[in-house]
Formats: sequence, structure tokens, C-alpha cells
Amino acid sequence: MSFRIKQQINFLREYFFDTSKKIMPSTDQIRKIIKIKNNLIMAHKNGKKIMVFGNGGSASIASHFSVDLTKNAKLRSVNYNEANLITCFSNDYGYEKWVEMAIKFYGDKGDILIVISTSGMSKNIINGIYAARKKKFKSIITFTGHNKKNSVSRLGDINMWVDSKAYNIVENIHQTWLLSIVDLIIGKKEYPPN
Repeated sequence: MSFRIKQQINFLREYFFDTSKKIMPSTDQIRKIIKIKNNLIMAHKNGKKIMVFGNGGSASIASHFSVDLTKNAKLRSVNYNEANLITCFSNDYGYEKWVEMAIKFYGDKGDILIVISTSGMSKNIINGIYAARKKKFKSIITFTGHNKKNSVSRLGDINMWVDSKAYNIVENIHQTWLLSIVDLIIGKKEYPPN
């Protein structure tokens, strides 16, 4: 086995070990996951929706979570990852304002906002949180990484933070935690696709 192969094996062992240490939420984080689930169910019972936003890989996670929440958990959830909407709002109002404008146009009092930002520093997400506050959203839920006291977390009501600066590790954990909420609402891990 060449040294290069050994380096790769060691890199992957360390990578997966690091991920596995961070993916298990603390007792406090588990309580937050349960609280998030309860907030989502209450919003649904009150005829409200869940709006989910992220950038880049976090936008993909937002789409996956939002679709599963709607289809499998039967809670109305929307995300705004259509290129025409993002480019329209970015062109007319600036990229840092597109999430804010989506919330202004589509958000309603009592809705829930979930934002996913690995760095916790995304200006468009921060502006979106301020817009949700102005609209009197019921709850702002954040999923972040990097610095624990990041700008996004400081603005949230319920904050899920991953103690890592590795983008892909943070994003993988965000996705796992979010999808666990879907399964918690359903009440089981295995179910048919319809």
C-alpha cells in the first residue's frame, strides 16, 4: 500500500470519526429538536406555513427538508429555490435582500422561518430574519456552524449549532437533524414513499 493510499485512508477515518462525534446532538439539542417539531405542528394546526431558506448546499438541504416535511409529514412547507425568483429579486433589490423580499411577498403573521447557514454570517439570511420579525412570524429557527455566537444564531428563537468549521460536515449534520424532525413528526423511521 502506497503512502498516498495510507494518507487517504487516514483522512477518511478521521473525517468520518469527526462527523460521527458531532452528529449526535446533546441532550439540550435533542430538547430543541423536540421543541422545533412541536412548533411546526402547532403552526400547521393554526393554518400557517413553514418557510425554509439556505444558500448553496444549504439551499439544497432546505429543498429536501421542505419537500419531505410537506409530502411525508403533511405539514405545509415552502422553500424559494426557483432561479427566476432568486434572480428577479436579486436583480431588482440586491442579492442581500432577496430572502427579505420573498418573506415580504409570501410570508404571513404566525408563519415559521427556518434558516440554514453554515457560517451563520449570510447577509441575505440575516435580512430575511429581520423581515420575518417585522411580519410577526411565530418562530425563527436557525441551523448554523462555525462560530457559536454567529449573527444568524443571535437572531433566532431556537438555534441548532454544529461545532465545526468544515462546511460539508456542518451541512451533512444539518440535513440529518432536519430530516430527523420529519421522522419524529411521522413517529417512525421507516414508511412507504406515498
